[in-house]
Amino acid sequence: MSLLKSNGVLILSPRVIALFLLLILFSSFCVLYSLTSGSVDIGLARVVEIILGDNEGMQGKVIMELRLPRVLSGFLVGGMLALAGALMQVLLKNPLAEPYVLGVSGGASVCALLAMMAGIAGAWLNIAAFVGALFSILLVFGLARLGGSWNPLRVLLTGIVVASGWGALVSFLLAVSPATQIHGMLFWLMGDLEYARNFKLGLAVLFCGFVISMLIARGLNLMARGDNQAAALGVSVDHLRYVVYFLASMLTATAVMQAGNIGFIGLIVPHLVRLLLGSDHRILIPVSVLLGGSLLVIADTLARTIIAPQQLPVGVLTAMIGVPLFLFLLQTTMLKSRS
Repeated sequence: MSLLKSNGVLILSPRVIALFLLLILFSSFCVLYSLTSGSVDIGLARVVEIILGDNEGMQGKVIMELRLPRVLSGFLVGGMLALAGALMQVLLKNPLAEPYVLGVSGGASVCALLAMMAGIAGAWLNIAAFVGALFSILLVFGLARLGGSWNPLRVLLTGIVVASGWGALVSFLLAVSPATQIHGMLFWLMGDLEYARNFKLGLAVLFCGFVISMLIARGLNLMARGDNQAAALGVSVDHLRYVVYFLASMLTATAVMQAGNIGFIGLIVPHLVRLLLGSDHRILIPVSVLLGGSLLVIADTLARTIIAPQQLPVGVLTAMIGVPLFLFLLQTTMLKSRS
């Protein structure tokens, strides 16, 4: 797939370069297709004109005020979830690890539902979800550290238990909520990009997360081979674990704050990239971000066009796409291991 010289410079094979360029084209196509699709038909040429500055009229408002912020937010949320999933899988040494496994989304969901019950909406709802996610991050970290040194299994089990507790609270809040609020609550819980408009925040978080992830990519490669081997080669394993944990958690918290719970992106995308390009995180990280963003943009486009003018929660579409794709990946991996 790729060659690594003794001086540490990564040399990409022609196949990797071709797939990477193809993915860039695919991402561009997904964004443009999403901008042209909706209840108002807008041609590709007109979309390009609007983006370049000719944004007068109703079509200009539709693109610049409605579709473009939503598409960009969707791409960034998908990228954050895919990156967080890749980090969680190497951190916990578990192929089934995904961004929500440590209860981040549960804490965000409880606080978001409480805010809805109190009549809070808009930016304050997002802030409430972020506060809940941050509280869950610190809670899991603190409980996992009570037993002494870091242990991936202890962290995973703690996260699962905390997530189960949050799930029970979510069910309780849904049971006691007024009937008029249930629809909005369910949409948020299943993932919805309708109110994801602050793409600048997502861009800042994803950019910082991407840069930090690339800086520690060599350490991630070594840690994936085993903690002892990584430590022998000069990696501060404990320090790297803390960085990865909080980095993945903050990416997940921001994604949940923007769009609610959107499953399968963080689980499926890293596995798909590993199947195609291997497990070198210097390749895995940028490709996962591009692919995760593209898949979420496509899923959101389908969610708002399949039964237009009604919209589906985008989390439903990602699950419908993710389940057969995960089964396909699982079957492919099993066949490769047998051969």
